[in-house]
Amino acid sequence: MNHLNKNNIVDSGIHFRTLSYLLLSVCAINLFQGCDKKSGHKINIDTEYKAVLLDNGQVFFGKIEEEGPSYLVLKDVFYVQSQVTERERDKREVANILIKRGNEWHGPDRMYVNSNHIIFIESVAPPSRVGQLIKEATQKP
Repeated sequence: MNHLNKNNIVDSGIHFRTLSYLLLSVCAINLFQGCDKKSGHKINIDTEYKAVLLDNGQVFFGKIEEEGPSYLVLKDVFYVQSQVTERERDKREVANILIKRGNEWHGPDRMYVNSNHIIFIESVAPPSRVGQLIKEATQKP
């Protein structure tokens, strides 16, 4: 007959459970620490202006001045504003206008964007419509 001490079985169960919790905790900590770290790579887009799409649907066009671990600094920032005009009864026309930031009441000269809200960053090609409008806007006195 196998004589196992009941206390040994209980002790080994407690040790196994404690070891399991400890191992699970270490794995969870490593997983969550890795989720928040940035790769350390700089954005390598060779055009002067970039398009930055945020998770709320807003798009800003600007020059990346600085890249931090949790933010991006844009200078010379533009955005598109849609204006609806009513031509005739039940006929509306939508015009998209490129607006330069900085003319607001508080006169911002740069924009800090939380990296957690950036969906993607793309180049703005100089011959594109946005690139042409930015060039026209920056050449005005």
